[in-house]
Amino acid sequence: MTTQDKAYNLVIIGAGPGGYVAAIRAAQLGLRTAVVEREEVGGVCLNWGCIPTKALLRNAEVISLLERGKEFGFTFDNLQVDFAAAIQRSRQVSQRLVKGVHGLLKKNQVDLVQGEGRLLAPGRVAVEPGGRVLEAPNVILATGARPRSIPGLEIDGQRILSSRHALAREECPQSIIIVGAGAIGVEFAHFYRTYGAQVTLVEMLPAVLPLEDEEISTTLARSLQRRKINVRTGTRTEGATINDDGVAVRVRDVSSGAEETLSAEVVLVAIGVRPNSENLGLEAAGVQVDRGGFVPVDGFMRTNVPGIYAIGDLTGKLLLAHVASAQGIVAAEHIAGHPTQPIEDYAFMPRCTYCHPQVASLGLTEAQAKERGHEIHVGRFPFQGNGKALGLAEREGFVKIIGDAVTGEILGVHMIGPEVTELLPELALARTLEATAEEVARTVHAHPTLSEAVMEAAHGVEGQPIHL
Repeated sequence: MTTQDKAYNLVIIGAGPGGYVAAIRAAQLGLRTAVVEREEVGGVCLNWGCIPTKALLRNAEVISLLERGKEFGFTFDNLQVDFAAAIQRSRQVSQRLVKGVHGLLKKNQVDLVQGEGRLLAPGRVAVEPGGRVLEAPNVILATGARPRSIPGLEIDGQRILSSRHALAREECPQSIIIVGAGAIGVEFAHFYRTYGAQVTLVEMLPAVLPLEDEEISTTLARSLQRRKINVRTGTRTEGATINDDGVAVRVRDVSSGAEETLSAEVVLVAIGVRPNSENLGLEAAGVQVDRGGFVPVDGFMRTNVPGIYAIGDLTGKLLLAHVASAQGIVAAEHIAGHPTQPIEDYAFMPRCTYCHPQVASLGLTEAQAKERGHEIHVGRFPFQGNGKALGLAEREGFVKIIGDAVTGEILGVHMIGPEVTELLPELALARTLEATAEEVARTVHAHPTLSEAVMEAAHGVEGQPIHL
């Protein structure tokens, strides 16, 4: 029996971190599953996003340490860095993981169908080229999203880049303007600055990482500026002109209206993404989309059409790979009739940014907690008071925990500092288990570890920090 002749229980369009995870979970639950992918398994995250950027940021971390050699008691001459080698290593890391995903799909007997999937009707998916039609009572849409541009700043891959272009470019620019100071923008700002580029970071909103807690954004902005990154918040990008030397970008101060022209060799556009919902057959199948092209879903990832689910960036809920994976598991379990919990509150999904210092958070910011009417207690602990951080020579930043003054419930966690992305799961688990800040504080943390800063901040919520 050929792939096209098989009767499936589930067909998934898109094999990114949502789609391939959903496929594996569905297969584990006994569903005959096919996943359709037009490019490579792993999607943007594994191939052109999360994974290769983290490989590059590791290179930047090593270079930063070498440049601080005198602090650690060693010196040497003629340090040379190979930017192209860093890019090539990042590609190798991605390729290795892609092979791993292929192996996982094969191990779980998931059929991988190469091509572009499109709904013909509920339960029917056409795959082009070739016109193959796959039929199943259930379909999961997991087509993700792509970088968004703005009028007057059209991405050409040469002078005006998307993150995907940046990850393939083997020459470090002498200067770069990064439009957008969200996670992608600040990560690339850190990376390029480490390799010696002159970096200007332009953000229309009043702060870098504008969705994070205000204290986090302020601390990160100061850190970026200390590294001589030109941070221009409250600045709107109006357009750009390409010339022989690079790009001239016209910007306007949001408050004063004053205009200015900034120049750089290249521009990186990092202002967000748009969903891959075009040419997906949504209209033919009757699937509703919102004004932005995203597909609305309920807590079990069901669209308005029975048997059709959507997950990941396509839903516009919270555009993070681990959120897509979690949604994929819920959708697969719901289709299989397996007990599962709907995802209703995305505020408590973990959020991580891998600049230097790292940023990690979940839950409400201090301002949001007050707006919702909570009486709050806030605990903070600086890494400069943490022995492990001092030993690592990484004392910048702090842990901040927001607790409900009445119930002790953990309302928000906001961290900036060394390896805080690895510290966040403890608080995510605490939230899942409905632990209070006091219970986190009373949990014995090994010494010396960075995690002690979490314990100390939790003590601070109760007004009883030990080492502060």
